[in-house]
Amino acid sequence: MVLNKKGWSFLKIIAPILLGAFFIAYSFSNTTPEDRQNILEAIQNADFRFVILSVFIGIVSHLSRAYRWRLMLAPMGHHISFTNSVLIVLITYLSNLGIPRSGEFLRATALKTYENVPFEKGFGTIVTERMIDVLLLFIVLIIGGLLNTELLSAYFPTSSVIGILVLILAFVIVFFLGIRSIGRSSSNPWIKKMVAFFRGLLEGILSIRKIPKKQSFITHSVLIWVLYILMFYVIKYSLPETTDLSFIQIIPAFIAGAFSISATNGGVGVYPVAVSAILMGFGISLEASLAFGWIMWTSQTLMIVVFGSISFLLLPVLNRNN
Repeated sequence: MVLNKKGWSFLKIIAPILLGAFFIAYSFSNTTPEDRQNILEAIQNADFRFVILSVFIGIVSHLSRAYRWRLMLAPMGHHISFTNSVLIVLITYLSNLGIPRSGEFLRATALKTYENVPFEKGFGTIVTERMIDVLLLFIVLIIGGLLNTELLSAYFPTSSVIGILVLILAFVIVFFLGIRSIGRSSSNPWIKKMVAFFRGLLEGILSIRKIPKKQSFITHSVLIWVLYILMFYVIKYSLPETTDLSFIQIIPAFIAGAFSISATNGGVGVYPVAVSAILMGFGISLEASLAFGWIMWTSQTLMIVVFGSISFLLLPVLNRNN
């Protein structure tokens, strides 16, 4: 049976949800009632001072991302307010919890609505952000692989990641060269509109070259991922059994969690299992490793739900004149 457009759209929404449900069921079936009781007790007895610290670091990372986004829009002549930038970034994360990747489109739409930035240009900067995030995650993956070669290679073959990135880069180059060629040779108005859209998209992507504050842009790009790792790292102090984990041991668990987030709606179901699988390789018990994963995922998800919901309410109120 061949799926139509609506069928594929539905599949893209439901597949991550089903995957998350599968891993929740998998986690449940692979623990005994006693294990689940121990996990619950570990979470209840956790030192929530470090959980709160982790949430605070997460908030700072979102502020840094919002500031960096403003730097990317400035070269195109769009100087958006920092408040709007923060609110739009937060609703992006909230939207992605419900429908994977919907937040990127909502973000560009909100930018057009409240800051009058053309959709394709705003979306282009978002695509650039994602490319930078993939690059930095890849760098973290390499560092983690060098520090934990034997363990990490069993989960994430580096050669495969390099091959995929090369193929994606080649496809992007060929695609935009093809669009440029078609635009020059065709007089069809619909094709002209399509070419204009992708040219705007490309302008948004290439805006990084014209950023006047390149040092600030690079600093915030690195800072965002340092904060991501740090908010994960401090959670280890919330549980007695994970306190002695070293920074080197934390990195592979962080990478596993980062990859799991892209597999489902914000890592639901998958995140604790992925993190637990790595931590158990360092001698942490099943109960403590799952408790670590659930504490990290739950605290950050609640932060997104709370602040993202507030942002949804505040954004139209603060921009009621638009």
